[in-house]
Amino acid sequence: MRYHRIPLALLLLPFAAACADNARAGEDHVGHTQEPAAAAAPQDPSLPPDAEGANDRLAASPRHGEWVMIPAGDGDSVRAWVVYPERNTPAPVVLVVHEIFGLSNWIRAVADQLAADGFIAIAPDLLTGHGVPDGPDGADPEAARAAIRTLQPADIQRRLDAVADYGVALPAATDRYGIVGFCWGGGTSFAHAVHAPDLDAAVVYYGSSPDPAALDSVQAPVLGLYGSEDARVNATIDPAAEALAAAGKTFETEIYPGAGHGFLRQQGGQEGANLEAARAAWPRTIAWFRQYLER
Repeated sequence: MRYHRIPLALLLLPFAAACADNARAGEDHVGHTQEPAAAAAPQDPSLPPDAEGANDRLAASPRHGEWVMIPAGDGDSVRAWVVYPERNTPAPVVLVVHEIFGLSNWIRAVADQLAADGFIAIAPDLLTGHGVPDGPDGADPEAARAAIRTLQPADIQRRLDAVADYGVALPAATDRYGIVGFCWGGGTSFAHAVHAPDLDAAVVYYGSSPDPAALDSVQAPVLGLYGSEDARVNATIDPAAEALAAAGKTFETEIYPGAGHGFLRQQGGQEGANLEAARAAWPRTIAWFRQYLER
């Protein structure tokens, strides 16, 4: 199993930066609700579904998925949804980090699509133990949004470490893992790249970047995918890119014209731009993980 041992003094700066980013994300989502897409998007089986298609996709999936409880240290455990690919060789692991709305059925459907693309996908419920009730589509979004603001960055990363260790120790897994997150989860995934020297690849969907001063510790290649109509998040891209380039790190980005925040979940929005962004971003995500995890 992998263990990430970094002195506390070295962790304080990146986690303080990550905490500030997550706090800003929480405040910016005060009025953010899970509204239906502006129009029904066609459901492409080569992409994750949009939010409206998640339940049907999960019900029709031929892949094995299961709930597990993963010990996370300090007497803590984290619940997670694990989906296995149908392949005859060991598979890399990808952690799937939920939005500010908690572990939804949509996030589980994203994990299912990652398994369809050949990875062991693990979606941790980072609100485990925080009393968030379930709704018809997973975590109750309003309760999740309130609870997520109470999380401490160090606890989040400790849980992600535990999930990664669990994943790469599975008999069907290789020893390589990546992480992908969306919105709040995108920023959390970027923060995990700051924190975890054993991380092999990260993909950030429309999540705020950490403070540039925290980025020297990043080892994994990071891919950032953004919509052009998302100025709050996009304002954090260039400072991160400059800091990572100066440190000789790999950080590639794409900003999709006309697409808004949350374009993969709301594929029917922005008069077709969100769907076009999803059609471009998902294949790039899979290519990124295959490049850095299939070794």
